[in-house]
Amino acid sequence: MLVILSIFLSLPVILMGFSGSPNAMAFVQSAAGSLTLGVLGLLVTRGQSRYLKPRYMFILTISSWFLISVLGAVPLYLSDLNLSATDALFEGVSGITTTGSTILTGLDVMAPDILLWRSMLQWIGGIGIIGMFVAVLPFLGIGGMRLFTTESSEWTDKALPRMKTLGRGLLFVYVFFSLLCILVYWSSGMSWFDAVNHGFTTVATGGFSTSDMSMGKFAGSNLILLEASFFMMVGALPFFLYVRELNGQHGVLWRDQQVRVFLFLILVVAVSMTTYRLWNEGGDPLSVFSTSLFNLTSVVTTTGYASEDYQLWGPFAFASFFFLMFVGGCSGSTSGGMKIFRFQLSMMVLREQFKRLLHPRAVLTRKYNGRPVSDEIIASMIAYAFVFLVCLLVGTLALSMLGIDFITSISGTLTALTNVGPGLGEIIGPAGNFQSLPDIAKWILCVGMIAGRLELLSVLVVLSPGFWRG
Repeated sequence: MLVILSIFLSLPVILMGFSGSPNAMAFVQSAAGSLTLGVLGLLVTRGQSRYLKPRYMFILTISSWFLISVLGAVPLYLSDLNLSATDALFEGVSGITTTGSTILTGLDVMAPDILLWRSMLQWIGGIGIIGMFVAVLPFLGIGGMRLFTTESSEWTDKALPRMKTLGRGLLFVYVFFSLLCILVYWSSGMSWFDAVNHGFTTVATGGFSTSDMSMGKFAGSNLILLEASFFMMVGALPFFLYVRELNGQHGVLWRDQQVRVFLFLILVVAVSMTTYRLWNEGGDPLSVFSTSLFNLTSVVTTTGYASEDYQLWGPFAFASFFFLMFVGGCSGSTSGGMKIFRFQLSMMVLREQFKRLLHPRAVLTRKYNGRPVSDEIIASMIAYAFVFLVCLLVGTLALSMLGIDFITSISGTLTALTNVGPGLGEIIGPAGNFQSLPDIAKWILCVGMIAGRLELLSVLVVLSPGFWRG
């Protein structure tokens, strides 16, 4: 991974040339450092067994995301931005976890190599997230992910060839949608540079932009906002289902319960918000619908774009955006959040309890997408939800102790854990950023972003004393 990362670190210089890359030396030094560490790792482990027990998978997953976050922040630290180590790391963590929170201002006049690297960092994080959700987390049984166990989640010699085949399919689909998004943006009026950057961060549901106005830079084009909404939805759907569609299993995407509920939720909320805004503000129905759909999709998919300050739409909009920050997209996608399937499982358990109250001796079965749902999966899901709420509480209290107001504290913690990007309030809302927060707060949020991206439980397991004693 470090060797591959070194190649990506070289791309801003290769694509723009030394003359077009004001921070060329920062990227060259960062690429050299990553390449050196990668080669040393290959030499040290040459000839050793590649078999990994679950215990080692936990360590590998967490250390990989942390190390790549640090190395991804190095060019930002060495650049002409004069960032502190804390600010550079915050931006790097936000990028690789596809959170989209930023401490940077002046993006409209910033060096193009830095803007391109931020977008590439989120694009790298997007494909890493897909691979982790398809192959690693179901294998570890994290947060109910056992429900999605497939041959790609079996770390055996027999399953490895199929894992490689699926991996190639996922990469092909990811690259295809990224290129398609770039071409669509460009054909709709974006410059090539803007199209490439926003194409990378849209499919990765990351949210980094080339402007302080985010997608507000293109708010005059309803077409671009609708296109962005479509590709954010594409990024929030299960990528392994795209691969199955390509392999001839036609209709499998639409038959998936996650997909249907996710798209239905987007449609209902967008229509409701459009109706609410037209009733209170009036305006052109198409423009109101486009901005409502775009901003709501951005939050639900945890992309984090904004075309305007949606906090000004009224109390209903403010409350809606807060609760939608919990949701997220589908499992196996690039989006964060609690994921649609966990809400579906919760409703399944709730219906089961109602039936047991009416028919105590009834024998009930649970099925999701035609597969049985075991008590182990339900217990793991409940444990995840409980840990999520505890982390939200602890993070909010920690930020409040630093003198940060309640709305900023709770929305900042929530946006970190769900990898949404912007929070709520005047400081970190869609019209602000995280620059003015104390350094300690940024470190707390960095931990929250990585923990949220790794589904919380995998981090807490490694931090527990019993993990190291066993």
